[in-house]
Formats: sequence, structure tokens, C-alpha cells
Amino acid sequence: MMMGGRRASRVCAMQALFYMDMNQNISSEMFERYCNSFDSPQEILPFSEKLVKGVIAAKPEIDAIIGRFSSNWKMSRMSGVDRNIMRIAVYELLFCDDIPPKVTINEAIDVGKKFGTKESGAFINGILDNVRISLGKEDICSKT
Repeated sequence: MMMGGRRASRVCAMQALFYMDMNQNISSEMFERYCNSFDSPQEILPFSEKLVKGVIAAKPEIDAIIGRFSSNWKMSRMSGVDRNIMRIAVYELLFCDDIPPKVTINEAIDVGKKFGTKESGAFINGILDNVRISLGKEDICSKT
């Protein structure tokens, strides 16, 4: 069974961000290197690229939001898979108005269950649901 286009794009984006994370170089150049090293289907690359470049551009803001809603978990202590799945999802929640928040969260949970640990789905769900709930109630972006 083949993965849906957007799901495959999210997986590609997560893997690219994970690759960048492990190389401690989150940049457009590293995304290009990732794409050249791994043969990703052309049809998934536009949405993957949008996600990766969006995360790169808003990474400080995204990481601050994840940190704010992940009590007792520093970003550096989270698994690389969980951290990058949540970065993509928070980017979608903030900047992709065409994607319903519940879809973003469900996709993140499913990708986390497939690529993360046994606890990844619940961990990702807990943080992202709190981010989603806060979206309509307050400005979640830090003003520091």
C-alpha cells in the first residue's frame, strides 16, 4: 500500500530535518544535500520543501512553542524523530491555514507511531493538542 502524497511529503520532511539535526546544520543547503543523497519521488518534493524551508525559517519560534508546551522536556532531550515531527506540525498549525489542525495532529501522531518509539504517538499528541487549543485562546508566540 502506498502512502498518500502529503503523508509521504511529511515523512520526507521529517527525515530531512532529522538528517540536518544529526549533522547540527539546519539549512537549505543541507536540505539540498539530503535530496541529492536520497531518491525521493518528485511529486512529494514541493510540499516537503515547503515544510522544511518553513521550519528552517521559523525554527526559533517553533522550538520556543514546543518548549513552552512540553513541560519537563527540553528540546535536546526529545528524540530526534519526535522533535522534528512536532516542528513540522507546529509549522503547519501556524502557517498552513489550508490544513485543518486535527489533520495536522493526526498525521504527526501517525508518523510518530511509525518512525518513533512506542510512546511517541501519545507524547506528540499531548504537546500538539495543547498548542492547537491555545491557538484560538492566546498568542502562543513568545514576545521575548
